[in-house]
Amino acid sequence: MPTGTVPVIRIVKSLFSLLFVAVSHAWAAAPDLEFHPPLVAGDATMPAIMRDLAERLLPVYQEADPDRYLANLSALQMVAGDYAAAHVSRQTLLERRRSADSGRPVGRAVIFDMYARARAMEAESRISFDDAFTKAFREVVPHLADQDAYAVTGWLGTSPQVFREALQKSFDRLRAKDSIGASEAVDLIWEYLSFDAYGSFGPLVDSLVAEDDRQRYTEDNEILIKTSGGASIAAVMVRPRNASKPLPTLLEFTIYNSQNYAKECAAHGYVGVVAYTRGKRTSPPEVVPYEYDGDDAGAVINWIAGQPWSDGRVGMYGDGYSGFTPWAAATRVPSALKAIATSASSAPGIDVPMEGSIFQNSAYRWSLHVTNTQASLEDSYNDDALWRSFNQQWYRSGKRYRDMGRLYGHPDPIFIRWLNHPSYDRYWQKMVPYREQFAHINIPVLTMTGYFAASEPGALYYFTQHYRYNPHAKHTLVVGPYDDNAMQRGPLAVLRGYEIDSAALIDLRELRYQWFDHVLKGSAAPPLLTDRINYEVMGANEWRHAPSLEAMAGSSLKFYLDAGASGERHRLTRHKTSSAAFVRQKVNLADRTDSAWMPPTDLITKRLVAHNGIMFVSEPLTKPTEFNGLLSGRLDFTVNKKDMDLHITPYELLADGEYVRLFNPTYEFRASYAPDRVHRHLLKAGERQELTFRSERMTSRQLQAGSRLVIVLGINKRPDREINYGTGNDVSEESIADGKIPLKIQWYNNSYIEIPVRK
Repeated sequence: MPTGTVPVIRIVKSLFSLLFVAVSHAWAAAPDLEFHPPLVAGDATMPAIMRDLAERLLPVYQEADPDRYLANLSALQMVAGDYAAAHVSRQTLLERRRSADSGRPVGRAVIFDMYARARAMEAESRISFDDAFTKAFREVVPHLADQDAYAVTGWLGTSPQVFREALQKSFDRLRAKDSIGASEAVDLIWEYLSFDAYGSFGPLVDSLVAEDDRQRYTEDNEILIKTSGGASIAAVMVRPRNASKPLPTLLEFTIYNSQNYAKECAAHGYVGVVAYTRGKRTSPPEVVPYEYDGDDAGAVINWIAGQPWSDGRVGMYGDGYSGFTPWAAATRVPSALKAIATSASSAPGIDVPMEGSIFQNSAYRWSLHVTNTQASLEDSYNDDALWRSFNQQWYRSGKRYRDMGRLYGHPDPIFIRWLNHPSYDRYWQKMVPYREQFAHINIPVLTMTGYFAASEPGALYYFTQHYRYNPHAKHTLVVGPYDDNAMQRGPLAVLRGYEIDSAALIDLRELRYQWFDHVLKGSAAPPLLTDRINYEVMGANEWRHAPSLEAMAGSSLKFYLDAGASGERHRLTRHKTSSAAFVRQKVNLADRTDSAWMPPTDLITKRLVAHNGIMFVSEPLTKPTEFNGLLSGRLDFTVNKKDMDLHITPYELLADGEYVRLFNPTYEFRASYAPDRVHRHLLKAGERQELTFRSERMTSRQLQAGSRLVIVLGINKRPDREINYGTGNDVSEESIADGKIPLKIQWYNNSYIEIPVRK
């Protein structure tokens, strides 16, 4: 604590108790304040406008909670320009919280402690803000533990643009008013203070963090590891500088050059290594996704185990592509690999570059991105509008799917290679463990995924296959209302319009480190991980635990696809009607008037359109019903073609008329591969037949009493997917010329959907 601050804090603490005795209850009913926001966040008039607002709030601000009072008071004082008083307020708050916060990780409040201290020094000592903030930083951060320092420096590095955008939204929202409520004004003060603070110290952060890192870590960013075949693998390493003994290593093997977590691993007491797919950061820059990663990751693991700073144990982790590479390495069963923790795990041939055996345009886009070094292609990868336009161009052209690269002007031999393997054949099987190979994986595994993650089928494939071939596997699954980015940026409180349960808002990355600490350091297991499957029940706001997917439910409800209809809705009934009937469906595969259509991204909607599909709606549920697990069913139908691509999407229709997605993206699959992804079984055109299926996506949600279950059964025909015209030939060779005869289906009322429910 700075010299001379203690007496002042003691006086403030004495007055503080008297203040709260005298606080009236008038704050909640305080009159609105006149307020006219500036046009633009960053406007020259903004500091004066916000200072005026803070000065008018200060005399009337009241709050019954002492800690919240001091925090908000300090913000008002800083925006009003009284930095000395703000620093005293924050030091008083720090003293109050010292015992309560003892042993806890550092919080974001430390950012404003440093900022207030810097502004106070600037005002009192007549030094520049840059010098003052540097001094404040050095007073605090070097004395923190590695993990806390990593968190603080990460927060400090947040772009000021984030706060500018938030402030601008608030200004725009308030512009139509002439006044602002007192509580709302305090929130706005914090938004402005964050924008002002991060804009002030932002230019200093990189050099200060680098200075601190040099004292904490040893880094090597130019490692080259030779494989037995002579390939060079680039890697980076970060380890704690003051480690007294060799440490376990956490390894990520990735195809991306972007952000890595090597330093974060080191901050958690591990050696952090990030290695790159051959061709990344090395010459020649020839990158081939998936094919060599298993052998190359094994070479990196063996190299790590031989280093003097390694204790011989390696844990692999990753998200997306680097969620695939640990499984690729595990196929070779390297002795030093002791644990795997993945999220958003890709499974080549399962959920990429196709899903349900249907190829996706995003695979072509991604392949160009990771295999090319042309700047123009790198820049275009993130241009969603460009790719949406190209998808529509290909769709309208009616050309073969394998002509996509020529149409775009960049033929891609790797994408063509993938198209040449539409079945889950040996090309895909050798990339990750296959069947009996799972039986040899006896190390602990942690898999995380989400009901709204595109990668969920890949994660569930690894989990289910592991236990199928190794019943004694030590594999733990965590699944909740998350998307593919939840591990990197944390779960969102509101995800695409859907409000996530508070129980699900956990730190997934920290959970992963806690699990590694348990496996590699002997720490206690994280309390959340009490069984093989740990899942958050949406709507119930609680976590449950089960030893298997089947045990999540214990029962099921069967709903039949009834021919009875009311408008565009058909009935979804608990009992099959006695008389045979069917629903007709006709899809013109050559029609291109829908080229601009794409499925909505929101998870909640007031209006549901079954594009190229049929909607089936149940009667209202009589009691709350917990849907836990994998949707399944049997389709009884007649079709005039040898194949078709289907999609099935479940919704909860709330009593207020809102439709809630139960998982997302939709479950889609090619009918000819539904029984067996290895061998294609064509449909019998013109004959009545049955097709059983089990969704590769799971969910858990407590359906409300009075809600209805909605199932949309449809045909996949969209600009961003391969189109199956039903000839029975290689689908990538088919074109619009094969779609002259519309697809015609009769769905018989013997068809049903079965949902697993908790007893």
